[in-house]
Amino acid sequence: MNELYARLLTAYGAQGWWPAETPFEVMVGAVLTQNTTWIQVERVIARLRAAALLSPASLLDLPVDSLAEHIRPAGYPRVKARRLQALCAWLMASGDLAGLADRPTDALRADLLAVHGVGPETADSILLYALARPVFVIDAYTRRILARLGLVTGREPYEVLRRQVESTLHTDDPARDYNELHALLVRHAKTACRARPQCAACCLRVGCSAGQALES
Repeated sequence: MNELYARLLTAYGAQGWWPAETPFEVMVGAVLTQNTTWIQVERVIARLRAAALLSPASLLDLPVDSLAEHIRPAGYPRVKARRLQALCAWLMASGDLAGLADRPTDALRADLLAVHGVGPETADSILLYALARPVFVIDAYTRRILARLGLVTGREPYEVLRRQVESTLHTDDPARDYNELHALLVRHAKTACRARPQCAACCLRVGCSAGQALES
């Protein structure tokens, strides 16, 4: 995993993720980005910011229908409105961000997974990018790239893949490097390792099954 990390970092440079101004914005984005594009999420966050609604209390005070209208560009507005409010209620009951600081990562993860609408990918995005906890995020891009490289089948359960990446990336600063590797995998998936791969411009082409198929 370290060689993969190094090759991606050489090709793309540091990514500086997650693209948000505050940890709470990361949390909001992690919920909104489910089943939509980041471009749409950015539009919604900008709308919430302009309306002075980017706080847990402000989002909780809104009627569900009103919040749904604010976040409509991100898709599934009522579903995501309820999920956002569930996350905000949990955050406020936990003492906001300051109340999470001393909680063990495993306990925080279990609590997040118990929040309505928060699955493993969303929970781990919050832990890694909002709270700087050493938890790797598995998404469809990661599965695609690792499967094409022959490192996984791509069908493994989420937890199996997460622990495989964490156990094979050797680092003295896991939170920093899990953050950077995940961001680089997203960048690579969007640049070259697309659903229809652009192998000619791929920095990982050597040793990749998709790249080898193109050459044969």
